[in-house]
Amino acid sequence: MFKVISIIFTLLAFTPIIAQNSESLDCFCYNQEWVLETKQIHIPGYPHAFNPSIVKWKNNYLLSFRIVADMKDKFTCRIGLVKLDENFNVINKPQLLDTVEVDTGIPPRIDDARLILNNDQLWMIYADNKKDIKVTAGGFRVYLGQLIEENGQFILLNQECLSKFEGEKKTVREKNWTPFIYNQEILLAYSLNPHRIFSPIIGLGECLTITETEGNIFWPWGTLRGGTPALLNGDHYLGFFHSSIDMESSFLSGKKHAHYFMGAYTFSSEPPFEIKMISPKPIIGQTFYQGNDYTPYWKPVTVVFPCGFIDDGQFIWISYGKHDHECWIVKLNKTGLMESLVPVI
Repeated sequence: MFKVISIIFTLLAFTPIIAQNSESLDCFCYNQEWVLETKQIHIPGYPHAFNPSIVKWKNNYLLSFRIVADMKDKFTCRIGLVKLDENFNVINKPQLLDTVEVDTGIPPRIDDARLILNNDQLWMIYADNKKDIKVTAGGFRVYLGQLIEENGQFILLNQECLSKFEGEKKTVREKNWTPFIYNQEILLAYSLNPHRIFSPIIGLGECLTITETEGNIFWPWGTLRGGTPALLNGDHYLGFFHSSIDMESSFLSGKKHAHYFMGAYTFSSEPPFEIKMISPKPIIGQTFYQGNDYTPYWKPVTVVFPCGFIDDGQFIWISYGKHDHECWIVKLNKTGLMESLVPVI
């Protein structure tokens, strides 16, 4: 894997990005020695690709990414796929997926994909607005589809719109459901606190609520939302979430705007899948909150957004989007990460 660079955080090093409030001061000055290295992944032909998910695929890694396909209509987005070698270098020509099954005249508005393996089958969970010509919050729903590779190209099959579920509202834009595999079936965490678990009913576009638990979680950096898929790790699942909060920093002329953060959590490997452990503070990499000279697509944001991870037992590599314009990998020492988590009571 790529060369390990020890990351030491100091107050002096981060002085330029510290805002004059305790939230910023706490967030940007962590000394997490188990955060080892970050590396940007440059996608040929797509310099502003962002929010990547990653899985092991055959002898390499497979990375998904999102692009804004039409700068005049920034809801028009597509998902691409590219293969990486063991050092996270691109090794083939990127491919944009065709997610439109029938030509309705509605452009793809696909949100961030998550890749997950169920045995040898490759699946993608994503959000899209395929039916409403006018962009509405209620038009965006979560989809589940299977990816098949033929002659080096991927085809998305059996796309299932999950539009019937507990709490469904036409005014809510659905996204960031967390997939995980249980008894060789894909389950989906609709929310993290409460930890509401759905079982999708393929062919009916429906999800059944199978469990819901709630823990006493202290996280003052915004509402917990889905990030990466959750992977089985011994007697629990491990995943990485995101949250956001409006705050000031030196980014974007020091104006108050949304800052996104990442944390880890575990939950039980059997129903009711209650959350057991969680990060007490955001996970911070040395380059996470550096740079941000881009014109925002939607609104001013400073973003670290996890979408996938690889676990080899000793190290964890998380794929994440940065500032809605970049793809990155961060390498963690797994023992250090797990020892940093605190119990949820």
